[in-house]
Amino acid sequence: MIIAIDGPAGSGKSSVAKAVALRMGFHYLDTGAMYRAVAVGALARGIDLSDGSALRAFSKDRRIRFAYEEGEVLPSRVFFGDEEMTDLIRTPEADRAVSPVSACPELRGDMLQKQRMLGAQGNYVVEGRDIGSVVFPNAALKIFLTADVEERARRRSKQNEARGLPCDYEAILQSLKHRDHYDMNREVAPLMVAEGAVEVDTTHMTEEEVIDTIVNLASEVRNRVCGPDGGAGDDNTKGLPDIAEDTCGELA
Repeated sequence: MIIAIDGPAGSGKSSVAKAVALRMGFHYLDTGAMYRAVAVGALARGIDLSDGSALRAFSKDRRIRFAYEEGEVLPSRVFFGDEEMTDLIRTPEADRAVSPVSACPELRGDMLQKQRMLGAQGNYVVEGRDIGSVVFPNAALKIFLTADVEERARRRSKQNEARGLPCDYEAILQSLKHRDHYDMNREVAPLMVAEGAVEVDTTHMTEEEVIDTIVNLASEVRNRVCGPDGGAGDDNTKGLPDIAEDTCGELA
């Protein structure tokens, strides 16, 4: 069973998705971290982030791996090839670099293959910006999280302050507005509410209220549509079209 959680930057997808995974006993797959790993690795090597062919060649033969502590459902470390990216992908530089990389048509096919391979079987909470619309459009439950941009900027500022990162509210607000416009208007897999998704506006909700809402929805869906194993044996890629490497831009 797949629970797909999409939404704009700063909507709380990562923290909510992790908490839902813990409550449901599902594994957690952060597709945004995958694109961030490619972006950070490319920046370190001076690769032009607008050069789709170079990005694809750089990513194609490198495995993205999430490391889990024994018995845990949340990954504690992220690796791209032989490099650990755990801390590097959560910086302002990574924030700025990830949008053009995630919108790159030439890279999409390779990343979709990686994402679907990681989440092919079992119970997963998967979060990103196009999970319900592109990556797993057959997800058992699709959620679209959102909040007013001012509230998202406040949350991101507070989060950055706790991590010792730049936390200027106005700068973060403008960055989020730019990111929203870019993500919603890009040609490949734009940010959108997937067909059949449940929209959850978190502006005036606590994080715990958001988590409870999604867990309740997920429990209802699992009881209604999954088998005796609760979806653990489901083929999460069943019925999805093959990914053609030379036409990956058409997947949007």
